[in-house]
Amino acid sequence: MVEEFEEILGCPLGGMKSYLFSGFYPSLARISKIVQILAQELDHRKQVKNGVVGIPRKYLEAKARIMAGKGEWAPFIDILALLIFGGVLFPNVDGLVDLAVIDAFLAYHNHKESPVVAMLADLYDTFDRRCEENNTRIVCCTPALYVLLVSHLFRQEVRHACPLESHRSCTEK
Repeated sequence: MVEEFEEILGCPLGGMKSYLFSGFYPSLARISKIVQILAQELDHRKQVKNGVVGIPRKYLEAKARIMAGKGEWAPFIDILALLIFGGVLFPNVDGLVDLAVIDAFLAYHNHKESPVVAMLADLYDTFDRRCEENNTRIVCCTPALYVLLVSHLFRQEVRHACPLESHRSCTEK
């Protein structure tokens, strides 16, 4: 089954390094360089919803329209890509592109790190949380996502019976 997923995605992730969230959010100065919006303006627009910090989607959409109107295509494309990351790939909070999503976008934009593993983990977590809340089980999708996630996250020369066996957090007691 793992080989089938690798064939679909390319081996491994098309040669790209996988993005994994470091636990630190990007600075507004770093974000402002890419989207070409002043860091002070981003700080003024920053919001917190349900404990998640981010930039309102409507604000970014308005900025993209302004940049398209001026013919500033490079920042327009970057804002559009950021909106796709926030609205399609990692839709955590309605109407907000959170800083974790922006970090994933910057990792892709600056270092060409693949967001595939992060998307799989996010999808797996969403399925798991929804099933837990509803006391239900998704029989087909969750195991497939788990296999795909583990096959890319814990890629090693030696295969263990348990893919988590050699992972540091599983061996610590």
